[in-house]
Amino acid sequence: MILQALTRYYEDLLAQGKIDAPGWAPAKISFALYLDENGGLTQVVPTMEDVTKGKKTVQQPQSMALPAAVKRTVGIAANFLWDNSSYLFGIDQKGKPERSRNCFAAAAKLHHAVLDGVDSPVAHSILAFFDNWKPENAAEHPALAGLLDEVISGGNLLFRAAGIYPQEDAAIREAWQRYRESGGTDAVRMQCLVTGREDEITAVHPSVKGVRDAQSSGAALVSFNAPAFCSYGHEQSFNAPVGKYAAFAYTAALNHLLADKENVQTIGDTTVVCWAEGAEDIYQTFGVAALFGGGKEGLSDDDLRAALKRLANGLPCDDLGIDPNRPFYILGLAPNAARLSVRFFLRDSFGALMKNVNDHYERMEIVRPSYEKFTYLPLWALLRETVNLNSRDKAPSPIMAGATARAIFSGGRYTASLLEATMLRIRAERHITWGRAAIIKAYYLKNPHEDCPKEVLTVSLNEASTNTAYTLGRLFSVYEAVQQTANPGINATIKDKYFNSAAAMPASIFPVLNNLYQKHLRKLEGGQRVYYDKQVMALKGILGESYPARMTLAQQGAFDLGYYHQTQKRFTKKEEENNV
Repeated sequence: MILQALTRYYEDLLAQGKIDAPGWAPAKISFALYLDENGGLTQVVPTMEDVTKGKKTVQQPQSMALPAAVKRTVGIAANFLWDNSSYLFGIDQKGKPERSRNCFAAAAKLHHAVLDGVDSPVAHSILAFFDNWKPENAAEHPALAGLLDEVISGGNLLFRAAGIYPQEDAAIREAWQRYRESGGTDAVRMQCLVTGREDEITAVHPSVKGVRDAQSSGAALVSFNAPAFCSYGHEQSFNAPVGKYAAFAYTAALNHLLADKENVQTIGDTTVVCWAEGAEDIYQTFGVAALFGGGKEGLSDDDLRAALKRLANGLPCDDLGIDPNRPFYILGLAPNAARLSVRFFLRDSFGALMKNVNDHYERMEIVRPSYEKFTYLPLWALLRETVNLNSRDKAPSPIMAGATARAIFSGGRYTASLLEATMLRIRAERHITWGRAAIIKAYYLKNPHEDCPKEVLTVSLNEASTNTAYTLGRLFSVYEAVQQTANPGINATIKDKYFNSAAAMPASIFPVLNNLYQKHLRKLEGGQRVYYDKQVMALKGILGESYPARMTLAQQGAFDLGYYHQTQKRFTKKEEENNV
């Protein structure tokens, strides 16, 4: 399913000229090797280019469309037309001269296999270079003077002859295509499980690059690295036969997605990419903005929510050119040594996936402080609510982050670890932020529990609620307000000392809080005293004479929401009075 979807995406990109044809892929080149007509090396020219990254301008190797790189493990395998100094010069910095000579010999053999008989001045120059170059004399070559250390440091090199790069030569391109299609005498042909067509089966799939924390040289999405994973006497990827075309296509498409840094997102240790059939950029751009925040240029948060609601109702967004019925894919990948793990893969219509996202935002909707810059909480900000921002490691739990993302995208139940991590931060910091209150509300709306009923899961304060835990949270907020009014500028309130125990064991703590309330109330003037006393008496009337000895986690969630709602109403009223 994943490989088929990526292969179709590759074909969509290829039809639009957005990606290289089979057998070709982008490669980063640091130096060009200028050859004369006899294959002599005349000069080595850097091909670095200036790139702006943030506020800085840095130099990085130039990216060119070249014959696709081979997949290297521990053996020797050369690339065509380009490679590092081990293969093109027979020297490197690794201190293994014999292996470097073998690499050069492998490159010479490959180039003769491809270019022998090709009528091209560029091909003649390249073959003459391999025939005449002496690796043992490379260090003394005048063209490498002053550049030797840089050239052999590991960067990629590319030939240039007759005034052009070899990939620009039509005869060489045709020769490379013939070589690829011919395969070898020991090539295995079977039915490809991706395309259904008979094809040469690739033993080792190309590498995928760009997954966060994976090997920089690339990692494998499909691989068989131990006999325990093999069946019926097959070895390597012959256990799941994928043709050379499909293996190239799906990895090229995935590398294309991962190279687009604006649309690649990370959730914990998971790298997330998304795409739509047809390869239209607007679906990817809008999907990333809706899921992760950071809207398309010219698209405000309000515009984004309005478009989300239209899509959730199955209506097209003609102004954006979005069809809600377009198939859309979301893929989450995590590193696992030299391989990649699939955290999640979702496929649905764009409208259905956006409906799940919109439903999530509606569940998360709750009254918020005026200073909050978000109108809705993007996924990265939601996960940030579960971590200690003062710790060295501010990353959320990878497993929890992946499960939360999957629940949002699929419309499934939220993972219990999301609630547990949120409640843990509230107890540790004794602070209920807008995001944490929203998480509690959304969690119990999607995962119903009788101890945290729907009547407390409202956007703003529900004064009609008779839920005991919710009312206790409201009462705690009023007690705190009385203390703050009686002692202006106080640094620590009853929340710092009693909040956790009040939420867990109200029968033991609220009598203490009531005694403190009476002392604080006596410090207030007549009007303020009456105002707060009326609130307290009304809430006590709902609670009755006895309080619960202990409260469950769900009841503590209701308590937290009651406290948050009551506190936000108090602050909202102050802001309104200040604005009059």
